[in-house]
Amino acid sequence: MAKTKNKTSAFWTFADHFEGDKVVWIIVLLLILFSIVCMFSSSSRLLRDGMTRLDLVRNQFFVVLAGLAVIIVCYNIKNIAFFRWCSQWGFLVSLAMLALLDAHVNLPFLKALNINNAYRILSIAGFQVHVFEVVKVAMVLYLAWAMDALKQGRLKGPSKPIWKKILYLYAPFLIIFVMIIPGSNSSALIIGLLMFVMILLGGGNLKDMAILGAAGVTVIALIVGIYNLTKNSDHPMFARIGTGVARIFEEDHWEQQAIDSPKGSIAWQEAIDAIRQPYSAKIAVKQGGLLGKGPGQSTQRYVVPDMSEDYMYSFIIEEYGLVGGIFVIFLYVSLLARGSIIARNCGSDHYAKLTVAGLCLLITGQAFLHMFVNADIGPMTGQTLPLISHGNSAFLCFSIAFGIILSFSRIASRRIDRETRDAAPLVEMHESTVQDGLQDLEAFESGQIDNNLTDNGYDL
Repeated sequence: MAKTKNKTSAFWTFADHFEGDKVVWIIVLLLILFSIVCMFSSSSRLLRDGMTRLDLVRNQFFVVLAGLAVIIVCYNIKNIAFFRWCSQWGFLVSLAMLALLDAHVNLPFLKALNINNAYRILSIAGFQVHVFEVVKVAMVLYLAWAMDALKQGRLKGPSKPIWKKILYLYAPFLIIFVMIIPGSNSSALIIGLLMFVMILLGGGNLKDMAILGAAGVTVIALIVGIYNLTKNSDHPMFARIGTGVARIFEEDHWEQQAIDSPKGSIAWQEAIDAIRQPYSAKIAVKQGGLLGKGPGQSTQRYVVPDMSEDYMYSFIIEEYGLVGGIFVIFLYVSLLARGSIIARNCGSDHYAKLTVAGLCLLITGQAFLHMFVNADIGPMTGQTLPLISHGNSAFLCFSIAFGIILSFSRIASRRIDRETRDAAPLVEMHESTVQDGLQDLEAFESGQIDNNLTDNGYDL
């Protein structure tokens, strides 16, 4: 009997044996559950060749299993030196993938795919890899390694620190930034800003950071100038810049064009196609109300082709209402808060602190950017909702990020437990205070409250 009881107790307390941060584990599992449920009833565009929604859920379930496997593998790597070694190759991996993408490589087993007039995806033996998602995680890891190695004096090369910063930090920053722009303006700005914040968190000199920021602005100005000079040619350079400028400054007044053009004309259809997705996303948010329409009851999924990717948050609010939307926000805010606690308790390991901080900022920053676009706050960026939106390679990349966060949380777990135990209670109850309170209660019940209150120094 005792043996059975011990087995039952061990089963229900299995979570106590996890060394990683349990709050982050809960966040990961809830986000994954959201992705499975949302994929079942999201955009019908994903249904091909007689597929049913059950087939869609099954495919997502396999992706989720692969992501969980990646998280568990990363979580079980207890040697932080392994992550540090891998991180130093982050820039070279990013450089190689972006070079293949910008060169529009077209080999039998390796191809750069042109989707929506932009090259963002590499097809490797049939498996599509969203390059920018890989670059985000790889560059966070690389910059964490580079800043730590610079601080420890382990970087090879020139003797002067400023040249080491240029070689290992500032040059990679500008190179990656420029190479992303031909495929996506928004990804270039997001990754560029993330790298800038990483260098700043790592102890970057304010003067050097100002110079680096000015260099980034100068690069953007040069690229915009090159586009303006070549935009009327047959092959304009940096064509995506034109799309970005139009979205920011609204050079294309699609709403007015739809009103002024005869219904059914080519101009009218172009305007409707341009505004269909953002307008339908706002309609989805409006129709969701407080509690939503319920799972599988979305109507805007038939209008917005990218509902499962770019407009997943609008879809969540339509089906689960404001309550569901706030719950998703709560998950990402909790990750950021928990990440700050983990980073603070990583001790003297500068690399671990920067890695956790950078990955948490990447996940939450992209999540809120996705939400802002869905709420029509700012131009469309095409950024997905981490670990919820559809996308196999993006899901696996964010799984790596979560796995590393959980692995590094082992370093901080004992410190966090000690901090929790040592935290002062909101109200301290000493034995004498409790005893005095019991005596006051007894005096009140016996009708001697006035005398006892006076004796204890209270004033009615």
